[in-house]
Amino acid sequence: MGGRVGLGAQSFDDLWIWDEIDNALPWYRKVSVDKMPAKYLICRRVPCNLDLEVSSEEELWKEHERLTGIFLEAWKKIRTGEARLNELPEAKLSLLDLSVELANRMLTHCNFCRWNCRVDRSNGTKYGTCQLGSQSRVGSYSHHRGEELVFRGTRGSGTIFFNSCSWRCSFCQNSDISHEKDSGLLVTSSQLSWMAWQLRMEGCHNINWVGGEPTIHLHTILEAISLLDWKKPDSKQLAYLEQVKSDGFLLHRGSVENASYEGEFNVPMLWNSNFYMSMETMRLLRCLMDVWLPDFKFGSDKCSIKLARTPFMWETVTRNHKLVNDWREDVVIRHLIMPNHVECCTKPVLEWIAENTPNALVNLIDQFHPDYACNPALPTYDPRYEEIARYPSDEEIEESYQYARKLGLRFEAVTFEKRVSTRLHSSARSVPE
Repeated sequence: MGGRVGLGAQSFDDLWIWDEIDNALPWYRKVSVDKMPAKYLICRRVPCNLDLEVSSEEELWKEHERLTGIFLEAWKKIRTGEARLNELPEAKLSLLDLSVELANRMLTHCNFCRWNCRVDRSNGTKYGTCQLGSQSRVGSYSHHRGEELVFRGTRGSGTIFFNSCSWRCSFCQNSDISHEKDSGLLVTSSQLSWMAWQLRMEGCHNINWVGGEPTIHLHTILEAISLLDWKKPDSKQLAYLEQVKSDGFLLHRGSVENASYEGEFNVPMLWNSNFYMSMETMRLLRCLMDVWLPDFKFGSDKCSIKLARTPFMWETVTRNHKLVNDWREDVVIRHLIMPNHVECCTKPVLEWIAENTPNALVNLIDQFHPDYACNPALPTYDPRYEEIARYPSDEEIEESYQYARKLGLRFEAVTFEKRVSTRLHSSARSVPE
């Protein structure tokens, strides 16, 4: 058994993890190292024939459906080598522009997520569950070193944390931004695109849209993606943004290494979400996200209502997971093992994955700790959540691992990669102590 080579001695494309997951994320991996163009670059080549200003929303959706078919065919040809990006001329008005327009239309009767609040967030006079108007705030952005190795790699995942959330988890470990709608730095779409540009230019392997919850910022995110190019912010703008940059990783600033495909700015998009999105949001994201990182928390609506005050969870989250699977997208599914919720949450979630998305990579997380409303030491503690006011026991964690193994899930490589010092051999290793 060979020893693991230090991360600093390897390129992202040469990490041992790719052998262990048996090429489970082929598209994302190639985009990360600029062997393929990110989806948004392909979207820019799909011409839109409508006048966006005068067309009805129904007409826009019909055009989006038509252009999605054209995109998927172009994407297939690029993946298989039948076509190259530079053979497709950039459109004056594109599928990407259409997607931005649709997100802005949706904002006026907000249906970004399953709450379907239908409030007009564009004028900020009425608010839905997320309590947001049209503005977006970022709590922090950085080279995240805590994500799975396939995302953090050697230089970190380019993570942008948005404020507010569509859920109200009693155990939220990011409650300072998830439950505070006015926290963080106010950003425009242009400023958000510069954050993404900076992180990629510093060497990040992806742009990781997260929160809080990114879904409720869909309009800002899509416009930011549409603005991505080589243009960099001036020093004044950069100083403004870096008020919330939570690391000092500046080694690769200004380098085009790991940021260019056929001369264009290139970076894979990662959607890190509770997967409570509406069907319309899923349709917009399909042509723009290169890899998905859903957080599949609860095994029933009973638990999601009790612990996160969120109804319709199961039907929504399972539908969206199934869509990503049927679309044959690259995905890593996360599930957090919670105390006293192995039978009602962990096992049903793992069973559903095994039956419906058996080839997906799964990260079975044992890092739950009592926080926010379930931590007795905090002023926010609520005794109604006493059942999860502790760490999961060793027995609960081991039972979860063994159940995942019994179901034949692909969880060991991404779940245990931080715990071992030698290369994993899934068929031979035991549950770590």
